[in-house]
Amino acid sequence: MPVAVITGASKGLGRALAEALAVRGWDLVLNARTAEVLERTAEAVAAHGTRVEALAGDVTDEQHRSALVAAAWRLGGVDLLVSNASALGAEPLVRLDELPLAGLRHALEVNAVAALGLVQEALPLLRVSRAGAVIVVSSDAAAEAYETWGGYGASKAALDHLAAVLAAEEPDLRVWAVDPGDMATDLYAAAVPDDAEPRPEPAGVVPGFLRLLDERPASGRYCAPSLLEGVR
Repeated sequence: MPVAVITGASKGLGRALAEALAVRGWDLVLNARTAEVLERTAEAVAAHGTRVEALAGDVTDEQHRSALVAAAWRLGGVDLLVSNASALGAEPLVRLDELPLAGLRHALEVNAVAALGLVQEALPLLRVSRAGAVIVVSSDAAAEAYETWGGYGASKAALDHLAAVLAAEEPDLRVWAVDPGDMATDLYAAAVPDDAEPRPEPAGVVPGFLRLLDERPASGRYCAPSLLEGVR
């Protein structure tokens, strides 16, 4: 069975994607920081009959990243790496003139540096996979200028560029940066707690991610609306 490593997998998009892959028979290595929530997610995902390794920890920890890849190796390798774990830099978001530089450093560390570190750990296994792929979860804030989203957007822009260069350096892999669009997630609620506007559930964009795996388009940056066109 193919094996996927998913960070930030206990809730939201990470959990929705894990469940969808489990239904398709993928074995999974799941990461999140909160052990209790991650364990409940792992139990729900494993109910689909797949093997699941749940490792609670921080993706900025080099030893934890090594443990994630080692767990995937025990399951058979790494066919898909999904970097979904994210940090805002400030909760709630603030303008750049108020953004703590420590918060910006943390956002860059989680969203870009740790994502690259995990890719570096997993590359030997991805290269020997018959269909090795990397998905980094981006944001429209990486490409558009929105007030208060500067630090987070900068970190996601860095992630996008790392993904683009990785694709150029590893032509045998598929490397996709995906902007999932607006979603009802804890991350968004922490970013803009006063925004009461209803937003789509993360499960609604998962078919777009699955389309990437099914059709394997060229490496690049994709947005959920375009991926969902024509998907039933």
